[in-house]
Amino acid sequence: MSLPALYELAADYRRALETLADLDLPEEVVQDTLEALKGEVEVKATNVAAFVRNLEALAEQIRAAEAQMAARRKAIESRAERVRQYLLANMQACGISKIESPWFAIAIRKNPPAVEIVDEALIPPELMMTPPPPPPKPNKEAIKALLKAGQEVPGARLTQGVRVEIR
Repeated sequence: MSLPALYELAADYRRALETLADLDLPEEVVQDTLEALKGEVEVKATNVAAFVRNLEALAEQIRAAEAQMAARRKAIESRAERVRQYLLANMQACGISKIESPWFAIAIRKNPPAVEIVDEALIPPELMMTPPPPPPKPNKEAIKALLKAGQEVPGARLTQGVRVEIR
């Protein structure tokens, strides 16, 4: 038998409030009924909060594993480049420019020409690029201060959300 979901318990609690308000029952009976239902909701809410904590811990473990995997990937890529340079240096030292094997061909090739900037200050202005300016963004702190002070700001409003805090 599965336990009722939290939303079902909340709906039962609301229905009980409405039903008990319509009935002519002693105050003690009403309080006992609501207390029992509230206890079920609190137990279920506690279990849901524990599940949230478990999910948050799992997400943190995944984040840590991602960081470890990224560091490992970077180390492996770096090692591959060092070994590639080792192979190049030894092939050049031996005067070998090409090696054929059943699995792959190894060859020393020239890279395409690349521009090396030795002194950026000497580059003519017409060859300099200027990045486009970022688009303007609303200053939310200033807007919030104005709205809190009672001033109207076209296109903005102050909202108040809610959240569940689990300590």
